[in-house]
Amino acid sequence: MSEELEHILSQLTQPDNTIIQQATAQLKQAFKDPAIIPALCAVMTGSQNPQIRQSAAVMLRMRVKKHWKKISPDHRESLKAVVLQAFTQETEHAVRHSLSQLSAVLVKHESPDRWPALLDLLNQSTSCNNPHDRQVGLLLLSKVVDSNPEPFKPHYRQLLQLFGTVLQDLNNPTAMYYCILTLTSMTAYTGTEEMNLMRSLVPKLITALKHLIKADQDQASEAMEVFDELMESEVSIIVPHINDIVHFCLEVSADTTLSDSLRVKALSCIAFLIRLKSKTVLKQKLLNPILQTVFPVLSAAPPPGQEDPEDEENDDEDDVDNESPKHFAAQVIDTMALHMPPEKLFQQLMPLTQACLASDKPYEKKAGLMCLAVLAEGCADHIRTKMLSSMLQTVCQSLSDSNQVVRSAGLFALGQFSEHLQPEVSKYSAELMPLLLGYMSGLNQAKIGHVTKAFYALENFLENLGEEIQPYLPTLMDTMLSALNHADNLKLKELAVSAIGAIANAAKELLVPYFLPVIDSLKGFLTDTRDEMRSLQTQALDTLSVLARTVGQDVFSPLAAECVQLGLNLIDAVDDPDLRRCTYSLFSAVSSVSPACLSPHLTTITTTMLLSLRSTEGVTAHLEEDKQFVLLDDDDDDDEGDAILEDEAETDGRDVSGFSVENAYIDEKEDACDALGEMAFNIGSAFQPFLESSFQQVFQLRDFPHEDVRRAAYGAMGHFCKAQHKVWQENPTEANQQALQKLLEVALPSFLEAVHAERERQVVMGVLEAMNGVLKACQGEALRSPGRLQEISHAIRDVLKKRTTCQDGGGGDEADDDEQQAEYDAMLQEFAGEGIPLLASAAPAEHFWPFLNELLPLITNKAKSSCTVADRSFSVGTLGETLQALGGVAGGQAVAGRLANRLLPVLVGGVRDSDPEVRNNSVFGLGALAQAAGPLVTQDYPMMLSLFSNLLAKEADRRVIDNLCAALCRMILSNREVVPLEQVVPALVGRLPLKEDLEENKTVYSCLAMLYTHSPALIVSQMKAIVAASSQVLGTKQLDAESQATLVVMLRDVAQRHAAELQGAMTSLPAEQKTRVTAAIAQS
Repeated sequence: MSEELEHILSQLTQPDNTIIQQATAQLKQAFKDPAIIPALCAVMTGSQNPQIRQSAAVMLRMRVKKHWKKISPDHRESLKAVVLQAFTQETEHAVRHSLSQLSAVLVKHESPDRWPALLDLLNQSTSCNNPHDRQVGLLLLSKVVDSNPEPFKPHYRQLLQLFGTVLQDLNNPTAMYYCILTLTSMTAYTGTEEMNLMRSLVPKLITALKHLIKADQDQASEAMEVFDELMESEVSIIVPHINDIVHFCLEVSADTTLSDSLRVKALSCIAFLIRLKSKTVLKQKLLNPILQTVFPVLSAAPPPGQEDPEDEENDDEDDVDNESPKHFAAQVIDTMALHMPPEKLFQQLMPLTQACLASDKPYEKKAGLMCLAVLAEGCADHIRTKMLSSMLQTVCQSLSDSNQVVRSAGLFALGQFSEHLQPEVSKYSAELMPLLLGYMSGLNQAKIGHVTKAFYALENFLENLGEEIQPYLPTLMDTMLSALNHADNLKLKELAVSAIGAIANAAKELLVPYFLPVIDSLKGFLTDTRDEMRSLQTQALDTLSVLARTVGQDVFSPLAAECVQLGLNLIDAVDDPDLRRCTYSLFSAVSSVSPACLSPHLTTITTTMLLSLRSTEGVTAHLEEDKQFVLLDDDDDDDEGDAILEDEAETDGRDVSGFSVENAYIDEKEDACDALGEMAFNIGSAFQPFLESSFQQVFQLRDFPHEDVRRAAYGAMGHFCKAQHKVWQENPTEANQQALQKLLEVALPSFLEAVHAERERQVVMGVLEAMNGVLKACQGEALRSPGRLQEISHAIRDVLKKRTTCQDGGGGDEADDDEQQAEYDAMLQEFAGEGIPLLASAAPAEHFWPFLNELLPLITNKAKSSCTVADRSFSVGTLGETLQALGGVAGGQAVAGRLANRLLPVLVGGVRDSDPEVRNNSVFGLGALAQAAGPLVTQDYPMMLSLFSNLLAKEADRRVIDNLCAALCRMILSNREVVPLEQVVPALVGRLPLKEDLEENKTVYSCLAMLYTHSPALIVSQMKAIVAASSQVLGTKQLDAESQATLVVMLRDVAQRHAAELQGAMTSLPAEQKTRVTAAIAQS
């Protein structure tokens, strides 16, 4: 059979399609004969043609990979012997490479201890004195270990000793290359006993890489993955050598003679180290050397006649491939901003940035602006409170620069500021809006790349303006509608559609007059099925979703059913992940306005979404030799011939294991999770038949390779629990309660595991947010399982003590508390801290007391004057909310009373703070303490009243004044007997109406109504001020329905019993307000 097989294989190499098709058919037939294995073995060892020997090896590998169980034991044994024999006698590198890959697949099934001949060959070849034989042995070793690293563990010590020798053989770079690949595969499986050996290899590894760079930059770039792997799985091996690794990477990054991919690898390695070990980088004084190397890379001008990729004029911004050293240099600074304390970073970074900004060279100016832009996310608090005005001035000046490269960078920076520096940046709208509108009006629309950047800046700024957008709305909407109706350029239409979404987010109901023309345009785009419309359709769906959420139920509901149908038609007609993703977002937006519209289509909608979650499209295994194979290749015999043909193009490609996932498919999964969660909650009982299958599918994604999908999966699990809780509340059957407990029993343990084990800080924030949402909605139901209260409390404690995996490897301790930390690390702790008041309101106070007792010091520690404003504000805010929660649970008063002596000094200190937000939260906390502890703190009233009186006399911040009023009301509501009402009430009503914290109107008016019941004369004596305040809030959104009713009942009673006083109080009111009060009293 072997001669026949060799003939078929030679036919496959002919340049004639007919011959190839005939040969393929014969090959499929041959594969049905069990003798195919020995026949292929014979060809693999006996053919004179290396291409045919290689094809036989590839086919054997495919056979073993897919049909191992069907191969008889005799054939298995002979195959193991033949492959090693073929390997030792083979002279062609390409064939040897395929043979090593065949051995690698065999090792997956036959562990090395069941294949002693393999170990003998590896031992013999890798210790051989002949450099070429040793190189060949290391090739085989790298393939078999990479294929199945774990069974080789007993040999790791011996292998590491071997590597110590090989890495010093600087004249044999290929041997070093295979050695480093093997080390990379082993790293994740090494145990503590190999640590010291691994550690001692790092200096040799750096020297070997330096030599490998001179020999083969592509191999060196791949070998540098060893650092990623060491950092991923065992960062402690690297810590003693961080200094050397950073300096090596800096050398590579700075060397412009090296390939971009190698320099990018070095820069991304530095960024990864900063993410994992920012404290070590700072302690070893590496920040300055890194910045000194990164800045020249960031500010380098491109070669004459060329531009940076992002500055080139091209139609499709998304096609810009930014794997350039400059892009990664900016990422290094971005990573520093996210992982280092701003004070330490800015001290060394700002002089370099300012030097760039002051330069007259455009690319240096651009570098300075890019630097400001990437700092905005990670150092938002620092910039907002200390530097916003000067940084904005710099960016605005750049928009009038003569060079477009500089203007583009300025627009990018302004967009980043608008996204991350809210709400402060919006306060500059009077200066920025005219500037942006002027800039837009002067644009050359042919330069669509630059126009896109201008839209980006405008859109991000508009999005958060709220009602401040009103004066600019006519100009903005004229500009956008004329672009929709007249522009020939589809990209310009797409930008205008996107901007309308941003305008709607700010304008909300103010957009209603423009709603119909906008909707008509969007519908037109969504029914046009031409391929070139795809990007515009995606954007139209996004904007339609925003309109559904913003223009108001009355305006959008009549269109809801039609929008759902438009979405379903598009999913049906077009196979595109971006389009599906936006359709899912549209469905979830419609569910918030008109859930009934979706009910008839839920089977279709959920089926499509679950397919998106299950789909492995866009997820590719990086196996060079399987480049035609997508993950989860189907296992069908009939495909074997084709599979082999596709595979035959194999050359000396190296397999890089791992997965890459195309962004569009990641976004699709993420949005499908978000949409399913929101729809389940909004639709309620009609979603019940789909809840369990949706939950199960989302639960599978908690280990997905991409962090955004993991985060979305945890978020959706939280929504499903809240949805089931809502259904149970509306229909309190035992079955509904059991269904809720079943979900909670899966979701909460997976949240807790993720808090401790997940590496990505962003995901842990999402998990904590989801868990807080479940606690808030489900209350005691979430804590029914024995031990759950303790587990959640301990998870919060561990985040506050920096003991989790995502907090620099979980090596935190309390001594760390005073250390400055990155803003995002503080934010993670804030998410954890938000769980404390939620637990306080969900559990009986005595049950929660031992855990609260342990958590409180971790919160009060952050109120020290040496802490940042954000930390101090978080600390006193959490204390206030916890006290307020205790006020509403069984046994809460006793626990609040027990805490009073510990918390009073902290809150009193906060009332005297220089920052208004800290003062505000502290005032709220004292009011909450008075209300929660009731009679147990009356002895502290004189001190509190004196403190408030002093503050009221000099406070300028309106929100603090509003909270002072509410705190006084809480003290009165709790113990009016010990408050000197004759002095306090006039001071209180003199500060009404509330201006900023309108939620506290409820507290204020319920207090006045209570006082009117118990001390009517006192209230009547203050009638003028009370009526003046009431006239400004009655019939407005400032008062909720319950408070409106309370106020009206009181005023009506005053009108009956004290008519003259009321009339007197109303005489000085403006006519409009007088009418409002009269109408409110008169209504039945």
